[in-house]
Order: sequence, then C-alpha cells, then structure tokens
Amino acid sequence: MNLKKHIPNTLTCCNLLSGCAATYFAFQQDFSLSMLLIVVGAAFDFFDGFAARLLHVSSAIGKELDSLADDITFGFAPAAIVFAMLQQLVAPANMPEGCPLQQVCGIELLPYAAFLIAAFSALRLAKFNLDERQTDSFIGLPTPANALFWASLAVSLQNGEWLTGEPWLVFVLLAGILLSCYMLVAEIPMFALKFKSFALRDNVLRYSFLAASIFFLATLREAGFAIVIVFYVFMSVMNNLIGTKIVEEAE
Repeated sequence: MNLKKHIPNTLTCCNLLSGCAATYFAFQQDFSLSMLLIVVGAAFDFFDGFAARLLHVSSAIGKELDSLADDITFGFAPAAIVFAMLQQLVAPANMPEGCPLQQVCGIELLPYAAFLIAAFSALRLAKFNLDERQTDSFIGLPTPANALFWASLAVSLQNGEWLTGEPWLVFVLLAGILLSCYMLVAEIPMFALKFKSFALRDNVLRYSFLAASIFFLATLREAGFAIVIVFYVFMSVMNNLIGTKIVEEAE
C-alpha cells in the first residue's frame, strides 16, 4: 500500500476536525480556544496542499475534501462564533434595563443571521474550485482570512467585556455579516502570499504586508488578526487601483 498518497487527505481531515472542535467551543462561548483551533486548521490547510504537491499525489477527491473541510473550519466555525456573540448581546440578562430591543418581537431569532457566513463561504469555495483566474491570486476574500477576522474580533470584544450591556453592537455585527458575505464573493482581486521568487523588487507588496502583519500581531496580539485582515483588504484594493493607473498611463 502506498501510504504517502494518504498523507494530504489525513492533513485535510485534521483541518476538518479542528473546525469541528472550533465550532463546539464557539457555541460554548470560549472564543479564544475556538480561534486557536481555527489557526490550527489553517496550518493543516496549508500543509495538506504543500504535501500533495511535494509528494505528487494530488487527486480529485483531495480537492473536494479540502473544500468540505474548509467550509467547516472557515465557514461554519466563524458563523458559530458570530451566532454566539449575537446570542450574548440579545440575551435579556445582558441588556440594560429598559433597552428598546427587549420589546422587539423575534429578537431572539437575530443570531441565526450569522449562518449566512457559512452559506457564502461554501459559495466562495465552490467558485474558487471552478475559477481558473485564481491560480496566483484570489477573487474575493479568502475564507481563512474571513474566519480569522471574526474569531479575532470575538476574542477582542469578549476580553473587553463588550458583549454585555452594549446592545447597539447587534446592528454593527449584522452589518458586518452582510459586508463579510459580500466580500467573500465580490469580484475584487486580492493578492496571495505566493512567491515565485524572493527578490524584493518582485515582492514589495508581499514583504510590506508581512512586515505590517508582524507588527500588528506583536503589538495587538489576538486583536491583531482582525487588523491584519482589514489591512490585507485595504492593500489589495489599493494595489488594484495603483496597478490599473499604471496600465492606463502606459497605454
């Protein structure tokens, strides 16, 4: 039996298991552990593809399994995190006395809007599998980046005790869900951290992003992940604008 052909799929399954565990702890409102497991899942997600290329054992089933695992770890797990945050915010015990939201009919159903993230993440992954333009870059926000943003935000809000007594955050999170879903499937090119060479002149954007990311993570810790993702989107948009301008001037 050729065992090496099973290594990538084993790593992919480890990614899926990490996502399952992250989802469980999200529902337990242990956002720190949930975030850690999402990061672990992202590491497995990186190494399964790396192993498949290194061992020359890429397969169609591996590609499908990878997408299924990713939608659990980077789709359902962050959706569970946002669901748990909204549940805390709309819980009557966590609302200030006399809060108007307590009188809203069906307010307890609002948290279920979080699962739109899982649905749009699945759509994003399906598009990625069929889109031949996304070999060296991405079109739309990658699901791991979206998951890390929500996990980081949840840890930050929980540590700052923002999830109790701040019902207005419900509307911020709902707006964030809609924006997140849009960014996952938007036709916005975003750069990938794929190095064809390590020459500085060919990778100014990537090296700048990595340096800024290290700074944010070192200074802001868990909250740094959310800032890194926002910075990633900003740099991608600016790169698109500047690149388009250069092409227009050249013509």
